[in-house]
Amino acid sequence: MTSLTDQLRAIVGAPHVLTEGDLSAYEQDWRKRVHGKALAVVRPASTQEVAAVVRACAAAGTSLVPQGGNTGMVCGGVPDTSGRQVVLNLQRMKAVRGIDRDNMTMTVEAGCVLQAVQEAADAAGLFFPLSLAAEGSCTIGGNLATNAGGTQVVRYGNARELCLGLEVVNAQGETWDGLSGLRKDNTGYDLRDLFIGAEGTLGVITAATLKLYPKPAAALTAWAAIGSMADAVRLLEMAHLHLGAGLTGFEVMGQFALSLVTKHFPQQRVPFAAESPWGVLIENSDHESEAHARAQFEQLLEAAMEAGLVTDAVVAENIAQAHQLWHVRESIPLAQAQEGLNIKHDISVPISRIPAFCDETDALLRREIAGVRLVNFGHLGDGNLHYNVQAPEGGDAPKFLREQEARVNGIVHDQVAKFGGSISAEHGIGSLKVDKLPHYKSPVALSMMRAIKGALDPENVMNPGRVLHG
Repeated sequence: MTSLTDQLRAIVGAPHVLTEGDLSAYEQDWRKRVHGKALAVVRPASTQEVAAVVRACAAAGTSLVPQGGNTGMVCGGVPDTSGRQVVLNLQRMKAVRGIDRDNMTMTVEAGCVLQAVQEAADAAGLFFPLSLAAEGSCTIGGNLATNAGGTQVVRYGNARELCLGLEVVNAQGETWDGLSGLRKDNTGYDLRDLFIGAEGTLGVITAATLKLYPKPAAALTAWAAIGSMADAVRLLEMAHLHLGAGLTGFEVMGQFALSLVTKHFPQQRVPFAAESPWGVLIENSDHESEAHARAQFEQLLEAAMEAGLVTDAVVAENIAQAHQLWHVRESIPLAQAQEGLNIKHDISVPISRIPAFCDETDALLRREIAGVRLVNFGHLGDGNLHYNVQAPEGGDAPKFLREQEARVNGIVHDQVAKFGGSISAEHGIGSLKVDKLPHYKSPVALSMMRAIKGALDPENVMNPGRVLHG
């Protein structure tokens, strides 16, 4: 009888079925939290090959772990330690199948790196707005499977809002072609939305039709120094009023988060680093002119200073300065990693309740764990904070993680629930939070989710143990 690995070699070619050597790029998650063991890493080059691989694995009773750039944060794209799962890595499927300028859409394969999608849109004189720190390595299939967010959600929405159609291989190895670029299609259940955010547990996304937009005439960036999270929320309200649809980014960064950037990347200049408890990064994209965008910014900042919300501010004079400001924001996770192992949270809370959430949760953590350091930053414009917890200075970070992670997670997640929020805003559930979801998701919601999983993947072939148990 032909072995499964031999069948896979016949489907995709022997060089693209990896079973030996250093496979850590596929078996270990980006944060190095888990290191699994795969039966094989399979790298198909087409949707037809993906379908054939799924059929072979389903017939053998072998589960699959779909994988893109392996940049996920919740251990959802790497195998378990059994040595019996097949990693289905889609990075060879990276073609831009076409751009429809009149329809303002682009169809790309799932392994296309996000930055390549952005560049292809730009070359066509158009704009694809999804932007993440990992855009040089994450793939569009992974972005859709986790419903990625990023820095421009306040204007353009999450990955879900940027997708008009999908091509998907289901758990039985059948291909659903839903790649129409229609903005209106009321012919039954929206199957596209079942697979977006499902983290590969219902099927394998192999291609997507994405929305494109006209390029802005100008995109300006400002950095403002503020005194409190409550002031940041008030500034956000003013930004909506002054900038309207031009408000494309609104990021908040705590002083300790910024101090880590200064400490570990001293070559970077952090504006007003020692002068204010919080920094806010605002982006204004204008379709009229740079002069108009700058005038809007000046009016906003002047009004905010008069209201006592902003103590100081700077508007980038050119693209290079704007990139420097954004680079500071994007360096916070890297600086935090340099500081040592930490406990990460990707949470969302109604924007109006964020100041009270931060005040109360900060106080609880500091009371319960002496010396704990809070790295709070994120996408205030859409209510998403990366509310991370660092070990006390000079402490044993690995020991802190082992001994305090469950306790810290319990405090933070209970507080999120109290304030009407979500324990996962843009990173997903994966395997890291699968045990926590039942505590914070309603039984009715979980029952419906299990029913969908059971209907589409009754043999539990697709990414088992992620999102839902089983």
